[in-house]
Amino acid sequence: MEKAITTVDLDDLDRKIVTVLREDGRITVTDLAERVGLSKTPCQTRMRRLIESGVIRGFRAVVDPASLGLDHVAFVEVSLSDTREQALRDFNAAVRRIPEVEECHMLASNFDYLLKVRTADIRRYRAVLGEKISSLPHVASTSTFVAMETVKDASS
Repeated sequence: MEKAITTVDLDDLDRKIVTVLREDGRITVTDLAERVGLSKTPCQTRMRRLIESGVIRGFRAVVDPASLGLDHVAFVEVSLSDTREQALRDFNAAVRRIPEVEECHMLASNFDYLLKVRTADIRRYRAVLGEKISSLPHVASTSTFVAMETVKDASS
């Protein structure tokens, strides 16, 4: 079942907290409170509310994929043979189980989905495409675009 999207009312202090945490998720609560102009306890309360409401979905380490040998990026256009709701749910559930797929976006386009796939090299990508992506439910066709260089991404 798809998760309902709800908008959370944020005031200027909430937005400042989110901005600082997006820049440095490891900042201490004391330093965060100082940067946004609050004392520690109200800052902690606001952070807890932002986490519980889903505005802040988590904290994680940003890792350099190349250092892990995962510097091959391909974008894959996927067209489905069936776009009824059940087919979309089947595809969505299955694509979430492929670890090499970093991102999956449904688009309003002449194809249905755009995937960002990260692998060690072109041989591994070819295997992922042939064994996993092409086998996803309702996949009619794919088209691949290989990234030559990443100029900007979420961690930049």
